[in-house]
Amino acid sequence: MIIDATNMILGRLASFAAEKSQLGEDIRIINCENAIVTGNKKRTLKDYNEKLQMGSSTRGPFTPKRADRFVKRTIRGMLPYNKEIGKKALKRIRCYIGVPEELKDKKVEQLKKMDRSKLTVVKFIKVGEICRNIGAK
Repeated sequence: MIIDATNMILGRLASFAAEKSQLGEDIRIINCENAIVTGNKKRTLKDYNEKLQMGSSTRGPFTPKRADRFVKRTIRGMLPYNKEIGKKALKRIRCYIGVPEELKDKKVEQLKKMDRSKLTVVKFIKVGEICRNIGAK
């Protein structure tokens, strides 16, 4: 299954992908930088900056700075990744920035129930902006 993350709510997308991968499906998520996180933009950026400054550079906590790794880490949080079923499920998930060459001609699914249009609030920030703010190139 190939999912386009453009204007999708990150938490809903992550829980859907985690559930499907536990059932044995291979999941490919494209355009990860265009997924959105709901909430006040300034508050969200402040929270991620505070998390980044906790601990040390050698012992963590480690925050992924690239959008594809950011999304995959969010999905990992919804899996029992320390158990065998969670490890196998996490290996079935691939996240991409943009659309890779091998997936250009494939059928892409847009999941309407996770789209931004379902939001009642208009406050959100894209994953790409969060990543740029915490140090992505």
